[in-house]
Amino acid sequence: MSWSTADIPDLSGHTAVVTGGNGGLGLETVRALAEAGAHVVIAARNQAKAADAEAEVRVTAPDASLEIVPLDLGSLASVREAAEQIGSAHETIDILVNNAGLMALPERRTEDGFEMQFGVNHLGHWALTALLIGPILAADAGRVVSITSTAQHMGRPVDPENPHLEGNYGPWKAYGQSKLANLHFAIGLQRQFDAAGVPTASLAAHPGLTNSDLQAHSAEESGGMLAKFSVTAANLTGMDVAQGALSQLRAATDPEAKGGEFYGPLFVSSGPPVKKPILRMTGTDKAIAKLWTVSERETGITLDVAGALSG
Repeated sequence: MSWSTADIPDLSGHTAVVTGGNGGLGLETVRALAEAGAHVVIAARNQAKAADAEAEVRVTAPDASLEIVPLDLGSLASVREAAEQIGSAHETIDILVNNAGLMALPERRTEDGFEMQFGVNHLGHWALTALLIGPILAADAGRVVSITSTAQHMGRPVDPENPHLEGNYGPWKAYGQSKLANLHFAIGLQRQFDAAGVPTASLAAHPGLTNSDLQAHSAEESGGMLAKFSVTAANLTGMDVAQGALSQLRAATDPEAKGGEFYGPLFVSSGPPVKKPILRMTGTDKAIAKLWTVSERETGITLDVAGALSG
């Protein structure tokens, strides 16, 4: 039987945080979680779009419990401010969906000097998760959902000597690296939860080919042929955003979903959300260890579950 938003359990009393919840897959995730009764924090850079998103959700869910928090994942200062605001307002966070992302942009840097896609897609989410790990662990069974992509298969593990691809940049190379980092982050975080013996879960999801604003933004920014092709493919064969969001929603809410699992469309790029196999390539353990080292070094923020429990 196909899984849908009708299968989301009652989330009354739960707090969820969705990055990039002001549009596309993020907005649909916010909508579904709010309609299920959760209090949802829309963490987004564009505050005007976030306000529009809140108003849109209230059209179908007038009693939705929503909160907007400014978050620019390309700025560690902004991430710290957002985490402080969220953490001070909520003792527990039941669901964190690290949804926001950029795709195949021309080379540029974040406020902190990171390659933009690696900086926003991974390092910003690394920092946010680390800074919110206390309230996530305080939830009865908190979940962290990291959004990857089939582009992970063309990505390479992060090179500690050149994580920002200086002198070796390609828009899709950088995107693939960031999406593989998202998957490695999900796996590595679950290993920390397992080692600490906590019920908190880390899962990964990918939306398949979805007709969201991600492809259009990429094509507008890069003008590359591959980006333009992705827009055409999404327009012709892509799922709508409500369908595309189902994989991350299932990872975030399905009572049967377990830490370490990966959800995506049945037919790779389309179809209902199902549990997918994780291809454990040779060197994955080393790649995860290097990702942790690079992430802590670049951000100056440690993600240590055992340390958070004993602190």
